[in-house]
Amino acid sequence: MSDKINRIVLAFSGGLDTSVILKWLQQTYQCEVVTFTADLGQGEELEPARAKAELMGVRQEHIFIDDLREEFVRDYVFPMMRSNALYEGLYLLGTSIARPLIAKRQIEIARQVGADAVSHGATGKGNDQVRFELGYYGLAPDIKVIAPWREWDLTSRTKLIEFAEQHQIPIPRDKRGEAPFSTDANMLHTSSEGKVLEDPWEETPDFVYSRTVNPEDAPGAPEYITIDFERGDGVAINGVGMSPATLLETLNDYGRKHGIGRLDLVENRFVGMKSRGMYETPGGTIYHLAHRGIEQLTLDRGAAHLKDELAPRYAELIYNGFWFSPEREMLQAAIDHSQEKVTGTVRLKLYKGGVYVVGRKSPYSLYSEKVVTFEDDAGAYDQRDAAGFIKLNALRLRLLGRRDR
Repeated sequence: MSDKINRIVLAFSGGLDTSVILKWLQQTYQCEVVTFTADLGQGEELEPARAKAELMGVRQEHIFIDDLREEFVRDYVFPMMRSNALYEGLYLLGTSIARPLIAKRQIEIARQVGADAVSHGATGKGNDQVRFELGYYGLAPDIKVIAPWREWDLTSRTKLIEFAEQHQIPIPRDKRGEAPFSTDANMLHTSSEGKVLEDPWEETPDFVYSRTVNPEDAPGAPEYITIDFERGDGVAINGVGMSPATLLETLNDYGRKHGIGRLDLVENRFVGMKSRGMYETPGGTIYHLAHRGIEQLTLDRGAAHLKDELAPRYAELIYNGFWFSPEREMLQAAIDHSQEKVTGTVRLKLYKGGVYVVGRKSPYSLYSEKVVTFEDDAGAYDQRDAAGFIKLNALRLRLLGRRDR
């Protein structure tokens, strides 16, 4: 098996798991391993990953640390947000939407360095293995994929640490004990699961939360902000133009301050089991509600309701790893077409964990105060028209009623 692999590109964080994987790949496949570390705004110093890779024998020119923050928000988060996608009605897909970008960049690096295999650190129980590998195969159908957690016998944290010690792999002190929970973070969210979160009856301990203050401790006065949208994408906060990543990071700061975006969820994994996780999506929660707010003014009822029918399907495709599928691209084309007039400003009130749309305006507004007013509308709407409208819609109900009486 090993003689078939010449070079492997590993998605590498520099943590315990991927450090052990790096050494295991070098030993098992007797080939060069190239490391790739993505900066998706996870808030961690990434240079230690470079030092760790160098220490473990990776050549300098084969260590890739790429700042993908703007691409992540512009080309992945914002298109997803145009759809109002929520998996199982609640989850804003923070982990799911990052995986296709990581997979894409891994394949690009594989082509650049002449690698014939890619590898990741996802376990055989989770969704991420599916998301990574569907991305790999969608972009490079003949690539070899190596998933160590499905191959090796290092089936516990104790065995990982023993392997690391045997091979002089530095282990952070906090990794030697039993981890209370595992986390994944990027600019959109932080997810936590496992250990102290595995009993769905027990409330999430406050120490699990890292991105938001406790809503009970948030400021006692509400704060008002505005978000400007153009063609469905946020472009400014409080009138100040911002790039996609800067805008999301600014909303994250507001969300952190006001305790916004916490979610305790028991979800259905694609691989078949239920899992309980805690998600913090501070800026994304604000943005999602603001986007719906501007759509309230600018989308026709038929388009808005069709979007609401499509959104769960779109969310499921992202959750299950089908970003690079033709059906996702077809849905994206329809969603993007719907956003052509989704331009305007939304005013929001932020207060103790809550986000409230309190104002919206748009040059493309379909709202007519003249038509909807309870005062004299000067003939803008003839209420007598409603009688025929109701009778036609009631006709089948009356026929049914007569038959079944």
